Amino acid sequence: MIEQHNKQQTTKVWLLVLVASLGYFVDIYDLVIFSIVRVQSFKDIGVPLENMRTDGEYVLNMQMIGLLLGGLLWGIIGDKFGRVRVLFGSILLYSLANMANSFVNDIHSYAWIRFIAGIGLAGELGAGVTLVSESMPRDKRGYGTMLIAGIGVLGAIAAFYVAEHFNWRNAYLVGGGMGLLLLLMRVGTFESGMFTDTAQKNVLKGKFFMLFENRERFLRYLYCMLIGLPIWFVVGILITQAPEFGVALGATETLSAGKGIMYAYIGISLGDIFAGLYAQLTKSRKKAVFFFQLLIIISSLWYLMSSGITAQKFVWLAFFMGFSVGYWATFVTIASEQFGTNLRATVATTAPNFVRGALVPSTFLFEWFVHRFDIIIAATIMVVLLSAIAMFALSQLKESFDKDLNYLEE
Repeated sequence: MIEQHNKQQTTKVWLLVLVASLGYFVDIYDLVIFSIVRVQSFKDIGVPLENMRTDGEYVLNMQMIGLLLGGLLWGIIGDKFGRVRVLFGSILLYSLANMANSFVNDIHSYAWIRFIAGIGLAGELGAGVTLVSESMPRDKRGYGTMLIAGIGVLGAIAAFYVAEHFNWRNAYLVGGGMGLLLLLMRVGTFESGMFTDTAQKNVLKGKFFMLFENRERFLRYLYCMLIGLPIWFVVGILITQAPEFGVALGATETLSAGKGIMYAYIGISLGDIFAGLYAQLTKSRKKAVFFFQLLIIISSLWYLMSSGITAQKFVWLAFFMGFSVGYWATFVTIASEQFGTNLRATVATTAPNFVRGALVPSTFLFEWFVHRFDIIIAATIMVVLLSAIAMFALSQLKESFDKDLNYLEE
């Protein structure tokens, strides 16, 4: 009887991993679809060629601001009312927003709907990682979060192929439709036992400002966010603006941002799996993250020094850069392991979305450097600066592998 119960529990846990993985698959599809269809959609709604880059940054920044606000909203909901509610509430919001995106005809409507979609997209990964981390054995949870990311980021590849074969409006409809179908998989999911136990206790849950009430907790939270700082600059600027970087490097032909994103996310998927396995084998998440931070510097500088770059070389470098930022799931897992159950969802949801949102000030700083130097020198400065900050932050965090997560923040 006990053995049968354990088997049933194990099956339920792996169902959670599957639902979280597919949720993140749709999340990533909807997150990157704008970068893939940017040029095609802008042409259709009448954006002038000379405004493509700046209007693209405007829309992307609105999406990132939505992610920033959504991370805070869903994190608090996750700690107060449960991780499962966030998992599916966020899916519903971003699915409806992406379907609405297929009907836009001007740049401002486009930007505001991406903002709403960003709010929805903010909840998926943090809630999934928190739920899986709290439900799996402590020495195995790295495998669960590894699978969430490894399967999830393949959504970018799906986005590329859908955008290749369908009109950009239909590509948004497909993303929204997949999300609504995913809601049907809610049957069989269950809430984290740690959250259920905490919900019955008279403790503060999801109080965001608790993170700022003492210096040690605030610095712990800040360092959790800073270790992921270079990731979205690589994806959001170096690869998304591939056509502009190609011109600066004297490319033999126009570099495709869509193809670059596809290959980058293949790299991210493999990188997430490798980072998870590396952490499990070494029993250290910090060693895994440090290794990948070194790879970011190497791959990005290689790209930025590739004078006369070809389209084929670009996709291989995009793959290498994608692999280098493939510690995303490990980064979110570290953040979730640094805090008690009553703040865990808040941290695991806000940290990755604040990192995504940090692309906004990073973009402004990048543009400031562009106006004083050129796009290549500006990008080089940014990569080195962001990586240095991330490495310092990593050195300040305690190793969290195999840590008992059943505790509270007082």
